[in-house]
Amino acid sequence: MKILLVAATAAEISPLIQHFDMQQQNFVSTEDFDLLITGVGMTATAFALGKHLPGNYELVLNLGIAGAFSRSLALTTVVNVTTDEFSELGAENGDTFLSIDELGFGKAKYAVSSNLHNLRLEKLPKVHGITVNRVHGHENTIKKAIEQSNPQIESMEGAAVLYCCEQENIPCVQVRSISNYVEVRNKANWQIGPAIKSLNDWAIGYLTKT
Repeated sequence: MKILLVAATAAEISPLIQHFDMQQQNFVSTEDFDLLITGVGMTATAFALGKHLPGNYELVLNLGIAGAFSRSLALTTVVNVTTDEFSELGAENGDTFLSIDELGFGKAKYAVSSNLHNLRLEKLPKVHGITVNRVHGHENTIKKAIEQSNPQIESMEGAAVLYCCEQENIPCVQVRSISNYVEVRNKANWQIGPAIKSLNDWAIGYLTKT
């Protein structure tokens, strides 16, 4: 089964790149899997996947870090994001928000369509995510996001990957590690390094079947 690994930045999967002695390039092909570094955000992700998804892939595995709304998720926890949505895609209507679905122009929510039946994946907590252009860092907007979507995590790429895979009818899995809580921005509370380690430990274990 040929897999396409997708990450926004090389930094998020640097231990994996080093483990497999891969070149520092935005696209690297190996016998068992290919690696695509898309760049940060939905637009960069969709553009990069649009160039590479027509390839002969049986699974897309999206890897990255994420912020957690839910305090029940400890920092560095690796999660399986089974549903994700474009939470900002729509229109303001006074104090309320109309989703792209309500406007009749498409859909905002996407679910994974996975053919990956693997114990390592099954052990991960399943969560719902939102994909945003601007990560939350203000009490009012955090509250609104929770009221609107009830998310457990947020990222800047996840739903774009699920969207592209649905368009190409390719199974997809999104696995992320919690690097911070969604709160008023405070970098002192972040655990990016440990989150990257836990994410890559999981991914290397899966790819090497250890």
